[in-house]
Amino acid sequence: MNEDDEETRDGFDEAVNMTPKELEEWLETEESKSVGQSEGGESTGHRSGRRIVELLRTRKGDLTDDDFDHMRKVNGYVKRHLAQRPDGDVTDTRWRYSLMNWGHDPLK
Repeated sequence: MNEDDEETRDGFDEAVNMTPKELEEWLETEESKSVGQSEGGESTGHRSGRRIVELLRTRKGDLTDDDFDHMRKVNGYVKRHLAQRPDGDVTDTRWRYSLMNWGHDPLK
């Protein structure tokens, strides 16, 4: 793993604060399926969540360039989305649900 990949992995480990089990269980909920952009099928965030579960279960030495590309996408999404935090209680908001699809629960 080169230095850029290590930074990407470190950022991913910070951005994704849900365990694979927590994320899998979340992705099965109606709330998870109710948010995000989709073209008649699974939303981008929901699909990303399933990929994140795979990445969390992959040994560091087995990660591919495509895996690191997806980690960078997750890192960017979480950072941008956190900067758009709405005022007030976010417990039952589409904003939180969307972040959770990407593996980050802002209430943790």
